[in-house]
This record gives sequence, structure tokens and C-alpha cells, in this order.
Amino acid sequence: MDDIVTAVVAAVAPEAGQCPAVSTDFTTVAELAVAGVRRISVGGALARTAWTGFLRAAREIAEHGTFRVDEGRDGGVEINQFFQEQ
Repeated sequence: MDDIVTAVVAAVAPEAGQCPAVSTDFTTVAELAVAGVRRISVGGALARTAWTGFLRAAREIAEHGTFRVDEGRDGGVEINQFFQEQ
């Protein structure tokens, strides 16, 4: 698969965008960079991840009257620090 990604990148350089042949668990950012990828688009994946957490919490509240899903989540301080580091 690495050869396929490298060939696609070479064919569409300088920007490849999304490659449907690459699954989300295919490789790492570093490996894609070695193959020549300069831009990675996550599309709506981050929003879907956030909505999944939201729906999980809403279902727990509606179905069980509890809010344990909040345990272990990052707080505002951690989120702010992450974005300051980027």
C-alpha cells in the first residue's frame, strides 16, 4: 500500500487531499510524510467524534438519569494548553 500512496502523491503533487485508498488506521502522519504527503484532511471526522461523545452523554442522561460519561474527559485547561502548543 505504501507504493500506491507514494505513486498517488507523485501523480497529484503538490497537494493530494484525501485518498480513499487509505483507511484511517492505515499508517501514521510520519509515514505519510515520508511518502510525500504534505496535507492531510480529516474531513468531518473530528466533528463526528465530538458528536459521538455528545450523543453518548445525552443517551445516558435520557435512559439512566446519570452522567458518568463525563468521567475522564479533558477539562478546559488541558484543551487550552493543547491549542497553545500547536
